[in-house]
Amino acid sequence: MSDLQAAKQAVLDYYQQLDSPYADIEETLSQHCADSYIWRGFHPFGELFDPKQVAQKFWRPLKQSLKALQRRQDIFFAGRNRIQDGEANWVVSMGHLMGLFDAPFLGIPPTGKIAMLRYCEFHRVKSGKIVETAMYFDLPHLMAQAGVTLFANQTAAQLVQPGPATHDGLLYGPVPEQDGKDTLALINRMISDLGQWDSELSLEDELRQTWAEDMLWWGPTGIGATYTIPRYALQHSGPFRAAFSDRSKTTHIARLAEGNFGGFFGWPNFSARLTGDFMGLPATNDIGEFRVIDIYRREGDKLAENWIFIDLLHFWKCQGFDFLAQLQNGAEA
Repeated sequence: MSDLQAAKQAVLDYYQQLDSPYADIEETLSQHCADSYIWRGFHPFGELFDPKQVAQKFWRPLKQSLKALQRRQDIFFAGRNRIQDGEANWVVSMGHLMGLFDAPFLGIPPTGKIAMLRYCEFHRVKSGKIVETAMYFDLPHLMAQAGVTLFANQTAAQLVQPGPATHDGLLYGPVPEQDGKDTLALINRMISDLGQWDSELSLEDELRQTWAEDMLWWGPTGIGATYTIPRYALQHSGPFRAAFSDRSKTTHIARLAEGNFGGFFGWPNFSARLTGDFMGLPATNDIGEFRVIDIYRREGDKLAENWIFIDLLHFWKCQGFDFLAQLQNGAEA
């Protein structure tokens, strides 16, 4: 078995045990994660540095709120991290965590109905253990299912987001290495083309260099999902660029690809100054951090789909809008 296949199996074994309704959560994480485990999660969790902390602060409360929790994976792949000269093996899982929303979670009121939490995880695996995880999830998406609307002026669509149109995102077995190289080269070219907002082309033509005309952009709640290059430019990219200035360079902790799928994450990916109105909220003129996961599907020589996880609660908290605290205070009142 190759080292990438072994890394995949280590994560699948972890999921099989963690997702069991009978799992001892602390024991599961202690068994599958290194003692020096690093876990990065969206606000309000931040960085945790011990498997038991992750079990007690994230997984146990989540499972107590979303009963009969079920992992519904849409994408699963592995690769060598090109940010670290290909030395580290990472495994990526993306989909929804589905359960019966029977108890409050972080002040979000339960519905007694099915709820689906969008998630994406990057796991670095070494010697059969998970040593580092980025666990990004869309809490405003869960809030919307519970009838809590944080952002009233969403420019694109709110919906439970599907997996790849091709239904081939679960790469449990090995795939030709060249396919992943081609995907990563296209992602790198897209980052170079779009990353600094300094092209002399129109926004639509700039996008057409690396994106399919019928691209699908599955954005986070507060921004939403959009379809086709012109509508993406109108409903997200154009308003986003108009709202920000002083954008920093892009930095990632991991960037990898396998087959037609690839992605990256940073902590943060970049920062920018909010100099215009954004998501229905006013300019602050303050610098904000963007913690992001992007997952891509390549089709031929263009990017066809993109799933995005942005820690909007963290971004807005740094701008002086603590929406989660407001929700929790309202629930306690």
